[in-house]
Amino acid sequence: MKHSGDHNLTPDLLIQGEEESSWLVTYADIMTILLVFFVLLYTLSFFEKEKYRHAVEDIKIKLDQNRKTANLRDFIDIRQNTDKQFSIEDITGLHSRKKLLFNKLVKFADSGTQANNIATVMKDGKIIVRVKGKALFKSGSASLNKDAAAIFDNIIKILKKYPDYNINIKGHTDDVPISTPVFPSNWELSAVRATTVLKYLISKGISPSRLTATGYGDVMPLVPNTSEKNRAQNRRVEFVLEKKRAGRLTTLSAIQIANEMHSDMNSKTTRDLQSGSGAGLSGSST
Repeated sequence: MKHSGDHNLTPDLLIQGEEESSWLVTYADIMTILLVFFVLLYTLSFFEKEKYRHAVEDIKIKLDQNRKTANLRDFIDIRQNTDKQFSIEDITGLHSRKKLLFNKLVKFADSGTQANNIATVMKDGKIIVRVKGKALFKSGSASLNKDAAAIFDNIIKILKKYPDYNINIKGHTDDVPISTPVFPSNWELSAVRATTVLKYLISKGISPSRLTATGYGDVMPLVPNTSEKNRAQNRRVEFVLEKKRAGRLTTLSAIQIANEMHSDMNSKTTRDLQSGSGAGLSGSST
């Protein structure tokens, strides 16, 4: 009696066949893991920006108050249809830190007896503090007035808490020509004024590596030099604050930044609790 070919296979051949195909199990496992990995990457790219940020801030507050932290899924919201994107600065709070610096400078500029001589603006991602020349120097001079120290000391007090920002000091004049043995033109006058301010900041503890000084003469007016009022507005010194590029901060600067952010957070939390919003935070965490 004849048997089919399948019945002629011996047990040894069957075992050998199973061993040769066992790699398929490992291969399938690897493919499954890779698939899950890429699905995870895809879903992580669709966070809801605002909810994520608020959740991180809430967690920080809870840690400060020694509360129970939130579950991961409480603040990770996977969305299928969204066009929102966020950067590392959004997550770490560096953008809010810039706004905080800007608000502090605005508050300083709007208070005190020199409020009419100081203005703070945001332009091209940079913070600019403008101080009118009459508050700092006498006409045709690069020596600081007695009132200048009080203005600079308040600005320095704020800037020391933000070592991650470079400070470009810019001197500007009006278009009235000047010709003296010391200052042959407005170029020299504006440059020496900017350098004088730079030296003062260094004497008060600002790191020279953060500072630059430039004189622009009358080539960058804020308004046309058509009246004395406009000329007075164009005679100014500007502090242009720009975030340092990544990788250029020292360890000490990084520690200062972290401490400042922690201090700001504690201050905000205290203000919220005092104003009654602390109850809302407590309620939302339950």
